[in-house]
Amino acid sequence: MSPAAFWFALTLPVIVILYLLRRKRVTHLVASTVLWQRFLAENQANAPFQKLRNHLLLWLQLLLLALIIFALSRPFFASTEVAGRLLVAIVDASASMQSTDVSPNRFEASRKLLQQQIDGMSPSDSMVLLQAGVVTEVLQSATRDKTLLRQAMGRLHVSDAASTPADALNLALTLIKNTDRPEVHLFSDGAFGSLDQFENQQLPLVLHPVGARIENAGIVGMEAKANPENPSQRAVFVTVANGSSNRMDRVLELRFGEDKVASKAFQLAPAEVVSDVFLVNQSRNGVFTAKLLGDDDLASDNEASVISTLPPPIKVTLVTAGNRFLEKALRSIPNLELSIVSALPSGADGADLVVLDNVAVPSWPNANVLCFAQAPTNIIQVTARVEAPAIVDWRTAHPILRFVNLDGVSIAEALSFNMPPWGVAMVDGAKQALVIAGEFDRHRTVYVAFDLLQSTWPLRISFPIFMANAVDWLNPSVVEAARTSFRAGTALRWNVPSGTPSVEITMPDLSKRTMQVDTQRLEIVFGETWQHGLYQLHYGTNFQLVAANLLSGLESTTPPKTEISLGKYSRSGGAFGRPTNYELWRWILVAGLLLCMGEWWYFHRRTA
Repeated sequence: MSPAAFWFALTLPVIVILYLLRRKRVTHLVASTVLWQRFLAENQANAPFQKLRNHLLLWLQLLLLALIIFALSRPFFASTEVAGRLLVAIVDASASMQSTDVSPNRFEASRKLLQQQIDGMSPSDSMVLLQAGVVTEVLQSATRDKTLLRQAMGRLHVSDAASTPADALNLALTLIKNTDRPEVHLFSDGAFGSLDQFENQQLPLVLHPVGARIENAGIVGMEAKANPENPSQRAVFVTVANGSSNRMDRVLELRFGEDKVASKAFQLAPAEVVSDVFLVNQSRNGVFTAKLLGDDDLASDNEASVISTLPPPIKVTLVTAGNRFLEKALRSIPNLELSIVSALPSGADGADLVVLDNVAVPSWPNANVLCFAQAPTNIIQVTARVEAPAIVDWRTAHPILRFVNLDGVSIAEALSFNMPPWGVAMVDGAKQALVIAGEFDRHRTVYVAFDLLQSTWPLRISFPIFMANAVDWLNPSVVEAARTSFRAGTALRWNVPSGTPSVEITMPDLSKRTMQVDTQRLEIVFGETWQHGLYQLHYGTNFQLVAANLLSGLESTTPPKTEISLGKYSRSGGAFGRPTNYELWRWILVAGLLLCMGEWWYFHRRTA
């Protein structure tokens, strides 16, 4: 209730005074008053300070004003529930919430459910409003003011990126710590990964499910690479997934810039994932765009783009005392310019990639590096030597070990070293890593902890495959090209020339942002990539296109859920009904509107 609104009751006598007052009239002599009797009777009520007559319009106007005052006081039916709760409302803003299986879409449906939750709060309840998107946003801190909460609702926005509410739930756990009767309300379709980490957290989670079905097919993978059999061609790999329980007929169209270069019809069985490759001639840099034609529930996964550039030859400097196996493997890689030296030139002499073959160097090269055995102590700290280490496991999912099989490879001796903070183990021995890879100081490095000539690896078919993979992963132009195509929601990092003060970014919706350049690292980090499409970077005389895509099987193919799992033994079901403080002001205003219509009808009927 808002008792202060009853001060407006002082306006009720104004209606009565208006009925008592009348204008002064001039007296005229007439021959007869018969025709004036009705007119005088109607105007006698306008004489001031006379006896108040029983007039229906007066009572209707007084009643209408009383209803307005009563509505301003915001009366409600009190619930039997204990008040004073802390509510944490989390709204899922991921791409799947744009699905149109409910009108107008799942995101707007979740806003309506949130509105009902806010309306049902008691005066002693407070609410925190969080948006679970690419990052968790606190749209409103804890407050009892429903007006502030409704204003915060207006700042909710859905993204074209995949996300999970895990970060928002972790924040909610912090907010409800040491509070009585907390509740965490998640407004979502459940199209996200596992939440097993909350199994033993005693999270008082209530799911408000949205969504009715999934009738959607989307592009969940896209990549453009050089065709190894024809350097003038690009192999464009596209993966399409059907998330529905029905067969879907779709046409996939591929464009290079504005030109249509290929199309293919797909018949997708229920829950089927299909991959295909398009071989396309490419004579210039440009953008490949794949578009899935046809109507479904989600539009943001029907289109994906990839920036495809023609990489220049990679300049490789091999520093070795003599290794024909390594030299032959490098020369077999296409589009590579190899120079062989016995000592490292100063600053790597403009090389894109330096290969160190069991040689010590005075300083680490200012380039990407593939190093075998020896290394300076400021990069790799060697502690001991290990005799005949066995290869236990290797990461086949990493690009440098794709299609690489290390079974049967024997090593006579390897170096034991302290794992650097930038390194990730690629090949594991029994007690140590044998191959690591990582990035530091804006350069990539692959370190192999043994001498090739002290192993049988050069005699295996996996060695030239590894070398081709490693050179491709370490190629600066490939690294730069990989940054031009990324998942929506991933921070965009871009290096710029020295002396560049700022970068202007044009978003897919043509709005513009200006980012100041980090003068120490000569790069920008742009996080507002929640829209899918092409971003344009302008800095000085340079222009660069980058593409953000959804490419998420979870967002495209996960049906809406009515409950979510919080581990093996814990689940959170849909929202449950409970008595709430039901406000009456809407119905009072409706009654007031009907009363106004009744007064209008009576007045015109009486004066007709």
